[in-house]
Amino acid sequence: MIVLYILSVIFIISPFLPATELPHWFFRTADFVRLQSIFIEVVLLIVVAILAPEYTVWVWIVLGGLLAAILYQTVKVFKYSSFFPRKKPSFPHNGKISLLAANVLQDNRDYNAFISEINNYDPDLVLTMESDSGWEEGIKEIEKKYPHTIKAPNEQYYGMHLYSKKEIKGASIRYLVEDIVPSIQFEYNITEDISVYFECLHPAPPSPTENETSKERDAELMIVAKKIRERNEPTVVCGDMNDVVWSRVTRMFKKMTNMIDPRIGRGFFSTYHADYWFMRFPLDHLFHTKDLFVGRMERTKNFGSDHFGMYYEIHHKKKATVKTKTKLDADDREFVDEIMDRMEQA
Repeated sequence: MIVLYILSVIFIISPFLPATELPHWFFRTADFVRLQSIFIEVVLLIVVAILAPEYTVWVWIVLGGLLAAILYQTVKVFKYSSFFPRKKPSFPHNGKISLLAANVLQDNRDYNAFISEINNYDPDLVLTMESDSGWEEGIKEIEKKYPHTIKAPNEQYYGMHLYSKKEIKGASIRYLVEDIVPSIQFEYNITEDISVYFECLHPAPPSPTENETSKERDAELMIVAKKIRERNEPTVVCGDMNDVVWSRVTRMFKKMTNMIDPRIGRGFFSTYHADYWFMRFPLDHLFHTKDLFVGRMERTKNFGSDHFGMYYEIHHKKKATVKTKTKLDADDREFVDEIMDRMEQA
């Protein structure tokens, strides 16, 4: 029973570590594993309740703590499950863009499997992340159908490529926080008169093997959020953001930009890790302004990467307006300022 009690205490405390807002990966990891943590807590709750030799005060504290942790985490993730009631899924629209976005994994060389997914979905846009010069050459054949490209390859697992069937406008590659981490910006005409602005991101994650803290990732998301707040046009932000949607940073990103997460009420769409079903997290995201909506949304087949790709069909609502300027309270502004201060002091 001692081992069970120790495990229970760990899983009672760990879900609340991200609430400390400390940027070290140790404190942020609990955000990523909330789904797995809920499952383990439920198992512990049942096992402790059955095996406890007697219901002492300590046992009741453990059971109460486990139940509190389960409820706390369930509240955080529930709206992203398929059980959450969806708002109206479709609207009158006057055009759409289809996008296939995928972290292809630099070391993965199964180019044909990924090309097969491109052919299967036949999107207007293809976005690849972790694409090095090998990937650039390996899928070069798609440029016959996608002649308009933006290429930012590197050999450090942060390359990025965009392929488009139609001409794109205002294309740029920016290094917002780190010299090896590019982001791609462009505009794509959804009709002759209406264009959609895209921000494609792949910030570095907080982890023992990469950035020790989340400072760089958090700062990149806040920089983009501030930029979008000043724009009043149809906008999409997408990519492998190395964060889960229920974290405070991503929730703040959504609040600052007044953008919508199309997965709400549809399911988690956990994209990483493709090889281990029991350790999957929703790390690949798309957010859009309220004048847009996502119709079809699917996770691709496994094509050899550690991520699944995501396919979206993005529609522009008729007679819709954009409002990205949302009001932030004092706590919100303080939180954003702390993120930017951490980055400046790094």
